[in-house]
Amino acid sequence: MEKENRSSQVLSRIATNDQHGENSPYFHGWNAYERNRFHPTQNPQGVLQMGLAENQLCFDLIEKWIKENPNASICTREGANKFKEIAIFQDYHGLEEFRHAVAKFMEKVRDNRVTFDPDRIVMSGGATGANETIMFCLADPGDAFLVPSPYYPAFDRDLRWRTGVQIVPVDCHSSDGFRLTRAGVEVAYKKAQESNINVKGLILTNPSNPLGTTFDMETLKSLVAFVNEKNIHLVCDEIYSATVFSSPRFISVAEVIQELEHYNRDLIHIIYSLSKDLGFPGFRVGIIYSYNDIVVSCARKMSSFGLVSSQTQHFLTSLLSDENFVDNFLSESKKRLAKRHHDFTKGLEQVGISCLKGSNSGLFFWMDLGPLLKEQTFEAELELWRVIVDDVRLNVSPGSSFHGLEPGWFRVCFANMDDQTVEVALERIRTFVLNNGKKGDEGR
Repeated sequence: MEKENRSSQVLSRIATNDQHGENSPYFHGWNAYERNRFHPTQNPQGVLQMGLAENQLCFDLIEKWIKENPNASICTREGANKFKEIAIFQDYHGLEEFRHAVAKFMEKVRDNRVTFDPDRIVMSGGATGANETIMFCLADPGDAFLVPSPYYPAFDRDLRWRTGVQIVPVDCHSSDGFRLTRAGVEVAYKKAQESNINVKGLILTNPSNPLGTTFDMETLKSLVAFVNEKNIHLVCDEIYSATVFSSPRFISVAEVIQELEHYNRDLIHIIYSLSKDLGFPGFRVGIIYSYNDIVVSCARKMSSFGLVSSQTQHFLTSLLSDENFVDNFLSESKKRLAKRHHDFTKGLEQVGISCLKGSNSGLFFWMDLGPLLKEQTFEAELELWRVIVDDVRLNVSPGSSFHGLEPGWFRVCFANMDDQTVEVALERIRTFVLNNGKKGDEGR
């Protein structure tokens, strides 16, 4: 212990603080999976990974395209003639054709209701890097952003760890489907002011992680009006925008501001990524799209610390420029996500487990295990979670790690496994619920 203390004294505050968030149950569940990974034949009793929001349902379409388009890669006989051009130094603006392809894809995902300027596309190392970069651009250490809760656990890392920015939760409740309202935002803003916290903006995830819900036009308009009145920023994390598989449709903040006449565009910023919509988290493609010229300039300079490789840009330019492929992929992905969501939630209903109503997007659903708690406390929630991870061997994420107010909610990811593994997961859940002699239809 003494040696550890001496070592800490010669290191930075970032190296020695505990603000990364890795002590959250959200990450502990991942560790349990890594120690005992499920495999249908080699380890059928292992832990199933249901804490990772990954879209693996359409890789067959992507693999087929790759085989039919070998020139998309500089590492094939057909594409090798581009190797030198792509491998040499590229500045932090990125390949022009890549920025154009990404802009067009973002437009298509939003049903071509909006247009995006390729010159405002700023690259980053995934949405993690994009979110941190936008914080560096908009806030100083000690400043705060309002974030509706429950919210993505890794926001504690992405938004706070290295930037020194604070998160002020905006409380949402199950009684109205965890709906965010301007009134709720006003309450959180006022409390922050009373605590002498300088609020620099509001962050929305739309579609929501972990709820799998989307914002309607009126709510978005009211929130744009709110940030304009307060002269603070609005950051919309729209990385799940192409995962909306049923009505209501996805509405981007870009569409909202097209309809409004009196607002300050400099306050509006969008975070995007290809990790969720296409299922490419390993490619580390994050995007910052800001309507503020100074933010675009600053974020582009900062992107030097987390660029997307030129090889990745080259490949994705070819993929995203194939309009027939993109149209088919987006259509098929929505169908498969809808079916998987339906099959999973209906399977849970058979043993009395309910999920948040109105969920129509994302790669997960918000499962209510409140009736299975010994008591309505977060301690009881974590006790149940440990049983689910250690005994049932399912890595699902407890609501407390999402900073929710009500114990008993769990996020369950459904798109990172095949149909056979889904059946294994459902069977384990059914057995657990029936053996416990309780059903979720008792209500809260």
